Amino acid sequence: MADAASSLDTPQGTPPKSFLSRLVGVFIEPGETFDDIARKPDWIPPLVVLILFSFATVETMLMKIGASQIVMQGLERSGRAATMDPAQVSQIVERSAGIMRIVMPAGALLGAPIFLLIVAGVGLLFLNVFFGQHAKFKDVFSVTCYANLPSILGALMAIALVLFGDAEAFNPQAPAPTNPGFFMNPLATSKAVFALASSLDALVFWFMALLAIGLSRVVQKKVKTATIFLAYLGVWVLLVAVKVGAALIFS
Repeated sequence: MADAASSLDTPQGTPPKSFLSRLVGVFIEPGETFDDIARKPDWIPPLVVLILFSFATVETMLMKIGASQIVMQGLERSGRAATMDPAQVSQIVERSAGIMRIVMPAGALLGAPIFLLIVAGVGLLFLNVFFGQHAKFKDVFSVTCYANLPSILGALMAIALVLFGDAEAFNPQAPAPTNPGFFMNPLATSKAVFALASSLDALVFWFMALLAIGLSRVVQKKVKTATIFLAYLGVWVLLVAVKVGAALIFS
């Protein structure tokens, strides 16, 4: 009996926190929260929340702005609209809007899981191949889903801006005031500068920081949080370089 009571006092014997407690804890006590997630990983609740907020953002855009207007704004920002006559523009907008009404909701439902699977796969590669640990994919994927929960703040801001802001000025490439690109006029800014500015997103850095904290807990802190953060930061720098380079080439 004494042994059983002692085991209940250990972290392994402690019942896991509820999803709501973990949700709040990611924001205010990430270290303790990811300790709990590492002991009892789960990924369905955070993934469902992320998908719902992504879907809500897209549906709000389609309802308030409309697929046709979104396509038209894209043509104007790309500069293609200026090279076509009105009849061509109208034809492209009409054809593309129908596709957009299908692609955007589908992307909202599938985009988050695919993105998070890729990020988790990279994390598993870091831990097991580069750092010589033995992490399980479920543990890494659970941490990845929880680490991305702050993105719901971006979704809430984007929804509020669509509903109560200037729909004509809304830019899906920088939907929330979490990066310098949000405050730039994409028509008056070079594509490369805008690509860089929109990539410097506070929510992305927050995501990487939480990922680093959580993955370090998955391997019992055998890999330092700073080391994991720098590994993800290196991948981010590479992706931003490709994004900016593509903007320079196709501008």
